[in-house]
This record gives sequence, structure tokens and C-alpha cells, in this order.
Amino acid sequence: MYALEVENLKKVYRNFTLGGLSFSVEAGTIAGLVGRNGAGKSTTLKSVMGLVSSEGTVKVFGKEFPKDESAAKEAIGYVGGGFRFYPNRSLSAVAKAVARFYPHWDGQAFRRDCEEFALVPTKKVRELSEGMKLKFSLALALSHGAKLLLLDEPTSGLDPLSREDLCDALLSLKARGVTVLFSTHITADLMRVADKILYLANGTLLADEPLAGLVGRYRLARFSSADEAKAANAIGVKAVKDGFEGLVTGLRGREATLDEIIIHLEWERRRA
Repeated sequence: MYALEVENLKKVYRNFTLGGLSFSVEAGTIAGLVGRNGAGKSTTLKSVMGLVSSEGTVKVFGKEFPKDESAAKEAIGYVGGGFRFYPNRSLSAVAKAVARFYPHWDGQAFRRDCEEFALVPTKKVRELSEGMKLKFSLALALSHGAKLLLLDEPTSGLDPLSREDLCDALLSLKARGVTVLFSTHITADLMRVADKILYLANGTLLADEPLAGLVGRYRLARFSSADEAKAANAIGVKAVKDGFEGLVTGLRGREATLDEIIIHLEWERRRA
């Protein structure tokens, strides 16, 4: 079963076009939406949510926008970049205010998630670290029965320990059957939790496949000359300090990191 199905999603700005994306995310999995700044990650998530007008078809657990928009949005929890509201209010007071917007708000679920994330409901928002604010946002997003979480750069600006805590939280949510699609440029977080990678470059989807398959396909090889790299059918060949390097398939070279794969795929796209 698919938690999210996107077909031919398009959004046109003056200087940027999201070019007809089609992808899906299986229920109960974690998918990472990756790409450099300006690649279209936030535009994709906002288009899926209907926060910006766009063309294409979006289905959430089979419910289609805009025909079944109310039911579809009820299944989504969205967390944008940072929590900036009610700094002097307690967590329980903020939750009470947010609950008014959701007919299926579950106070028991909110309290459960606060306990799981080590959140103290009597604390004020301004007393939370950035990592704890993010966990609070997750608790709010989950408390109306959301089964699909859309997270826009959730680990940006967090220290390494807070990022690790968030990754643990995402894996815990996955174990509960929650599906997660999150955008990030920090590939270490993807290696930690993602089942699938969606790689965007300049509004175009360059990769859509399981993380293990993407990382397992390529190796990074060094060459003494560009001609040698060309003869090896290397991908994304670029000059380095002591020669050239590029991605290859087969046994040559060493295992490529996700960062290296993204860099060389992007380099190949630019040359095309």
C-alpha cells in the first residue's frame, strides 16, 4: 500500500520550474528527499500539501487532492522549518490552541508522544532546545491521527546529538507504522534512517530508488586522465588533486558514499 502517490507534479515560478515529478512512498517506510539548496525540495512538499498551487495528482492513502482533500489532509502531519509560535506559552497551552483546528485531535496520543520524546507539558516553548522544539512539532503533528509525516529540513541547524535523537524518534515512529517523507541535505541522517532516496536536481527527479540499491550500484574510481575515465564509461567525471574521479559500476574503485554519488550525478547532469 502506498501512503503517498504523486504523478506529474508541476509548479512554475519565474526563475524555477518543478518539472512534472512522479514518485510514490510505501506505507510504513521512511523516504529522504535530497538535493542542493534550490533543487525544489520545499516546493515539492508544499505542493503535496496544497500550500502552493500546482498541477498534477496527489493521493494520500488513496485519497486524492482536491476531491478528498479534507480526508487526505487529516492523514498528514506537516512540520516546516522551525517552531516560532507562542514562546511564552506552555506546551500544554499550545496543544490546546492547536487542537481546536482538528476534529479528531487525540489528547491521549499527545501525552503519550510527549512522554516518549521526554517533553514536559508544563515547560514554556522558549525553554526548549531546537531539537526539543522539533520533537514538540512532531507530537503536535501526530496528535490528530496523522499517518504520514512530511518534514521540511527537520535536522537543519541541529547539533549532532539532537540530530541523532531525531533519527531515533523517526525510527520509533516507523515502528508504529507512521510513514515519513523528509527533505534534507545532510546525507548522514539519510544513511541512518531512510529506506528510499528521492534525489532532486533543479526541479527534476534524478533518482528514485531504495537507499541500499543506490549506494550499492556505484563505486568511486580514480583515473590518471579524462580519456581513461571516458573509456571506463565513468559518470560525473571531474578533476581532483591527483587526476580525475567518477562513478563506475562493477568492481573497480571503492564503495562510494551517498554524498559522492549525489555530487557526481549532479556533475553529470550539468554536463549533459
